[in-house]
Amino acid sequence: MQTKKQKTVPQHSHLRIIGTSDDFEIAILEQVGKEDFPDLIDVSESLAEKFGPSARLNSTTIRKYFNYPQTYPFVARRHEQIIGYIIGVPLERFAKDVWAQYDRNLGKKNTVYTYAFAVKKQYHKTGYAKMLKRLYYNWMRKRDVEYISGHVILGTTKLFNGEAEVIQTFENWHGTGKTFEYYRRKLQTTSQVVS
Repeated sequence: MQTKKQKTVPQHSHLRIIGTSDDFEIAILEQVGKEDFPDLIDVSESLAEKFGPSARLNSTTIRKYFNYPQTYPFVARRHEQIIGYIIGVPLERFAKDVWAQYDRNLGKKNTVYTYAFAVKKQYHKTGYAKMLKRLYYNWMRKRDVEYISGHVILGTTKLFNGEAEVIQTFENWHGTGKTFEYYRRKLQTTSQVVS
């Protein structure tokens, strides 16, 4: 019996820098390298603390979601170390998932689903997360993406700036024991504040 051969992961990542400020930069991770696996896993610990161990990245999930151009993995780096990431995935990649059937934009190719957004705990409230999200939104807008969607803890959508709506709620989302809401938000103009 033959097993499917897994693609070899290079040692070094290939990044395309899209924004910098002093010792901080935001980049699209065009090719993930083994050298960045520890940082990515470390950043995912903040998600695992909130949502359980299944939110922690591993080598398999890193290869799956940091897979440009099928996904849109953005990373925030400080002193060349990854301190945060946001991963966008075309909504159509989830066409077989029950939750995606609730979205009237499924099939229109105008929506990017935000799979994960995390910043290391020590960098919360520094403005880095806001800069990462702002560049992610701007990049999507330039590619004719009209909507961003995702799953967040119940009640989070009402805290967003701009036009956002809850499409459906899901109890015990992926075994977290928490109720999540699936939201869709129209991308804001550049002058609007990102929440």
